[in-house]
Amino acid sequence: MGAAQSFRDMCDRTKNTNVRLSLPAVCVVWQTAMIILFGVFIRYDEESDPHWVEHKASENISSDIENDFYFRYPSFQDVHVMIFVGFGFLMTFLKRYSFGAVGFNFLIAAFGLQWALLMQGWFHSLDYNDGKIKIGIENLINADFCVAGCLIAYGALLGKVSPVQLMVLTLFGITLFAVEEFIILSVIHARDAGGSMVIHTFGGYYGLSISWMLYRPNLDQSSRLQGSVYRSDVFAMIGTLFLWMFWPSFNSAITDHGDGQHRAVINTYLALASTVLTAVAVSSLFQKHGKLDMVHIQNSTLAGGVAVGTAAEFMLMPYGALIVGFCCGIISTLGYIYLTPFMEKYMKIQDTCGIHNLHAMPGVIGGIVGAITAAAASESVYGHEGLVNTFDFEGAFKNMVPTRQGGHQAGGLCVAILFGIGGGIIVGAILRLPIWGDPADDNCFDDEPYWELPEDEESVPPILQYNNHMRNKD
Repeated sequence: MGAAQSFRDMCDRTKNTNVRLSLPAVCVVWQTAMIILFGVFIRYDEESDPHWVEHKASENISSDIENDFYFRYPSFQDVHVMIFVGFGFLMTFLKRYSFGAVGFNFLIAAFGLQWALLMQGWFHSLDYNDGKIKIGIENLINADFCVAGCLIAYGALLGKVSPVQLMVLTLFGITLFAVEEFIILSVIHARDAGGSMVIHTFGGYYGLSISWMLYRPNLDQSSRLQGSVYRSDVFAMIGTLFLWMFWPSFNSAITDHGDGQHRAVINTYLALASTVLTAVAVSSLFQKHGKLDMVHIQNSTLAGGVAVGTAAEFMLMPYGALIVGFCCGIISTLGYIYLTPFMEKYMKIQDTCGIHNLHAMPGVIGGIVGAITAAAASESVYGHEGLVNTFDFEGAFKNMVPTRQGGHQAGGLCVAILFGIGGGIIVGAILRLPIWGDPADDNCFDDEPYWELPEDEESVPPILQYNNHMRNKD
């Protein structure tokens, strides 16, 4: 903590430097690098290559419908909409930062998915025979998942950082994500279909740690822009509804064919429904005159989808999914009421979107639920083949037992937290360097520094009340 504070002070003393990295230069250099790296490493996999016909014959595959594209693409569509529409519009609640919310979300997602295909490819899809990364539809889904972790982190920093800082955050975030994902899923052998640990816990604490490193003591200079208006909250609800509707696809997109995916959809569907009722009840109970707070409805209603992610394909049971959603609706809503102000006042963490309540805490809960559910698994409930298939007890892990698997699940959660906090502190220190062109304290939460804005509606000459159609009527 002391070393981090010293680094903050050093960077503050050098803020007057004239060296700045421009957004056009960063975009052009990065895209050129991606073209070169894709040319060297990326190739189509066997299901997207013209040799699919030969592969069908050699594997006795009877129909093109067995190509994984037809199984995965509907889920990919839903996840893709969540990334670009759901996350983007969820962050439009600020009265003067809608362009930045949607536009920069668009930028860093398109920027990040290319790097994610490479990073995840080197860990999971590298063909050692020719040194090439073979990609297909499942790789595209996983790249979107990887980007989701960085978009979650963006939520904590919304309105307080420059687009170049966001690209640096994404570059390092995806690198860290790929490493922690490999450790959790391949080395530790934890199961995390919906990413409660790998995506939400990591992304949440990554963003919060960066926000702590980039703490602005004079942020109240932009307090006039930190709130919402009626119209901006309605736009944010568009993001909420897209995320809420498609979250079952998010949690089931890369699960095994058949019962695993079916079960993941059901569990997520029920947890989300339960969360809505609980969030509404708690919001009304703790607000004056029993009214609802739109912040809670936009965010806490999604917490159940986060928390059920790890155990989504397990035998959580329908009533168990409802319990998870019920608890998360309470915890998330109370987090917005009490914990977010506490963290800003006493912990110096300025969490613009409240990602601690929507992603970090529910992600930890999801990891705990996954560990308990895995440890409690039994052959009488799953069947022998079902147990092997659900927890992938094959190869080096063929002798694994459910109680030990529960311990591995808990270990995966610890790794996610460690990478999120540790990585966030390091990246936050880098982002404090005075070359990124971050906005001044009195320019935060405002699109003006980075966007050409249209003329405000209020500046248009008004039409007389009695004349709604013809301006020159006598």
